[in-house]
Amino acid sequence: MATHAYEIRVVGSLGPAARGAFADADIEVEPTATVISARLDQAALHALLDQVRALGLELIDIKQFPDLSG
Repeated sequence: MATHAYEIRVVGSLGPAARGAFADADIEVEPTATVISARLDQAALHALLDQVRALGLELIDIKQFPDLSG
């Protein structure tokens, strides 16, 4: 299954437990949001979004970036 680079933005900053839930992703804290970046296939994207929902995080935005490898 093909993978794509995604950026998922949620409200606020993540504590240690929430950061642990996204251990395979890059996390960047901004003043009012946290950006979770990862290269994912569709199943992994849905699993990550399930984690966002399970942790009660408020989703702001999801971006898929074009594949620049070729």
